[in-house]
Amino acid sequence: MRLLLLAPPGGGKGTQGERLAAWSGARHIAAGDLLRAQARAGGVLGDEIAAHQARGDLVPDEIVLDVLTPAVTEAAAHGGYILDGFPRTLPQAIAAADLAARLGVTLDAAVYLYATDAVLTRRLLDRASQSGRSDDKADVIRHRLQVFAETTGLLVPYYTERGILVQVGADQSPDAVTADIQARLSKLGLSPDAHP
Repeated sequence: MRLLLLAPPGGGKGTQGERLAAWSGARHIAAGDLLRAQARAGGVLGDEIAAHQARGDLVPDEIVLDVLTPAVTEAAAHGGYILDGFPRTLPQAIAAADLAARLGVTLDAAVYLYATDAVLTRRLLDRASQSGRSDDKADVIRHRLQVFAETTGLLVPYYTERGILVQVGADQSPDAVTADIQARLSKLGLSPDAHP
C-alpha cells in the first residue's frame, strides 16, 4: 500500500499515519520527523533546515527530496509506505510523481484530512503545552496555516484530477477518523487483505 497523507498542521497526520501503518503493514514516513532529526543533527544541512522550521517556512524542495527519497524507496520495497508531510507544494508533487513513476512506487491514494483553522489552532496550542515544540506558538501557527492554504492546499485539486484523493473530516475522534479512512480505502480495494 502506497499512501500520502495531506493535512494542515494539527490535522492528525502523525496519529493517523501510525494507525494506518499498523493496519496495513506499510511504513509510516513522517517528513517532519526526518527533517527535525536532521535539524537536531546540526551541520550545514541541519542548521539550514532548523532556520526554515523556526520561521514556520517550508524547507526547500531539493533538501526535502534528498532527505526523503532513500526512506521512501526502501519502504516501497518492503510492504509500502504512508508518507506524511510531503509533498507540500505542487512542484514537489509533480517532481515526486515523476520520481515515483521512474522507481515504480506510484501512489495508490492521497488521503486529505481537513478541519477548520479554529480546531487546528486549538490542537496545536494543546500540543505545544505538552511537548514544547518551537513551531507551536500562536503567531507561528497562524503563519503555518496560511502557508498550508497557499501551497499544500493546491494539492487537493491536483490529486482529485488524478482520481486518487480521499477526503476525510479530521474534526472527530481519532478512532472515528481512522475508521473513516479505512472504510474509504477498502471501498477502493486498498486494504491489507487486498494485497497478498
